[in-house]
Amino acid sequence: MKIDLPYLNKTFPLEFPDEYLLAVAEPNEFTSAGTPKEMLAEALVHPYGPDSTASEQSGRSLEEFLRGGSQVLIIVNDATRPTPTAVILEGLLPVLENAGLTEENLTILVATGAHRAPTGKEFRQILGDLYYKLRERCIHHEARKNEAMINLGTTRNGTPIELNKQIFKADRIIATGSVEPHYFAGFTGGRKAFLPGIASYRTIEINHRQALSPAARSLALEGNPVHEDMMDALPLIKAPIFSVMTVLDRDQGVAAVTAGDLLASFYAAVKIARRIFCVSVPSQADIVVSAAKFPMDIDLYQSQKAIDNGAIALKDGGDLILVSSCRDGVGNEAYAQLLAQASSPEDALERIKAGYKLGYHKAAKMAAVSSRATVTAITELSHEWLTSMFIESAASPQEALDKAIAKAKNQGISKPGILILPDGCVTVPAVRESLNSK
Repeated sequence: MKIDLPYLNKTFPLEFPDEYLLAVAEPNEFTSAGTPKEMLAEALVHPYGPDSTASEQSGRSLEEFLRGGSQVLIIVNDATRPTPTAVILEGLLPVLENAGLTEENLTILVATGAHRAPTGKEFRQILGDLYYKLRERCIHHEARKNEAMINLGTTRNGTPIELNKQIFKADRIIATGSVEPHYFAGFTGGRKAFLPGIASYRTIEINHRQALSPAARSLALEGNPVHEDMMDALPLIKAPIFSVMTVLDRDQGVAAVTAGDLLASFYAAVKIARRIFCVSVPSQADIVVSAAKFPMDIDLYQSQKAIDNGAIALKDGGDLILVSSCRDGVGNEAYAQLLAQASSPEDALERIKAGYKLGYHKAAKMAAVSSRATVTAITELSHEWLTSMFIESAASPQEALDKAIAKAKNQGISKPGILILPDGCVTVPAVRESLNSK
């Protein structure tokens, strides 16, 4: 078996005996209904309404939604997400112009959540060919800027709902995003544009603490406390909201576009995302190789999703190999420092229970995997950083795989089962053995 794994501007070759392969699990093929521009145009004219069904989309068109509006806020993802924001904006502007709205009526807010501000290069990535036209209308959310927030109350779980005041300066809000599995929110997109997208640092920290709950996991919405917080914020936003959600395919092209009512369009996108990103595999693996594709390879904080998804299909005592450049470092350093201070993964989990800070949910997820398996990373991070977080390092995926195979054989496993996840951040393996037992 030979496979190439992307890494920065090159690929790493990987080779092993064919009989060891369980599966190369990638997002499933999906036939889109047209080009991205065609699907977007159709979605804006025939959007979902709050009472829409799968066969009948009864919402108001974007043009109807904009009537009477004078201040439009468009919320967009930052550069850590593969959302085709530039394509969406190119489709929105002509509709805005037809409604008599110009750039002067428009504010674009980059929903950074607790992430850092976008760089100049990332603003160009977000805005694409519209950079020069829209850059002056584009601002970014600053979660730690408390004076820019407004307190709207608390969620059913006691999380304060503090959101960016920009939502109350607008009389029309367009929320954009992409929907794919998320390792503790269930799915990205929809309600996430507001919380955590434009929420205060305090709100995000308390919301993300709920990620420690067993109910906060990939694909899970009902009963997920992280999702519940996000949902509880929505009724408190006064301006009408029009949603534009994309679902990407296995090559990060646009597979589908849903628009209209925030929740109806989100749930419609979730159905499509499940079909694309939930991938059946024959059994749990002795070795999982999970790669983080651009832009999720930006840092270990984002790339951890590839570890978490890979661990779903990994046997206890097995080996998980992460392939990700982590070109921007570890990301939020709080979780990395906590792991570095702990004597073991189990000690890290106890420290997290004793006192939570934003990012510790990431440490908890990583420690949980490291407590039952060996994790090795091929990355630009230093050996010292990795070992402090209970991760081994290797110069190449081949080196890590050869070592894992040798370990399995020493344990008496004659044919170690290997699972490859070339897009591990969004591929959720579903083990057939588990499915058949239900």
